[in-house]
Amino acid sequence: MLKVPVSGERLDILEWLRDPAAHFPSQRHGDLVKDGVSSATLAAKLGVSRAVARTHLDILTRVGLLRAKKIRYRTFYRRDEYRIAEVSRYFEKGW
Repeated sequence: MLKVPVSGERLDILEWLRDPAAHFPSQRHGDLVKDGVSSATLAAKLGVSRAVARTHLDILTRVGLLRAKKIRYRTFYRRDEYRIAEVSRYFEKGW
């Protein structure tokens, strides 16, 4: 995970997904909190193309900080709070 370069966009995504209802409008499909936020919605908020947003989302998913869920033909993303807490504990211990 530490080989993944830190990106302002990725940090923004993690922060926004901490409280998605405060940062995103309601979605047509899927609940913001339970299901997550669609990649298209995240791309619009970041001001980037869907392909660029998917790259950031794929990286965060691969390292375990996000969970992806398919609903129909869209993918929704939400934070994996357990994994984030686990990683945070490693850094608190001086890892």
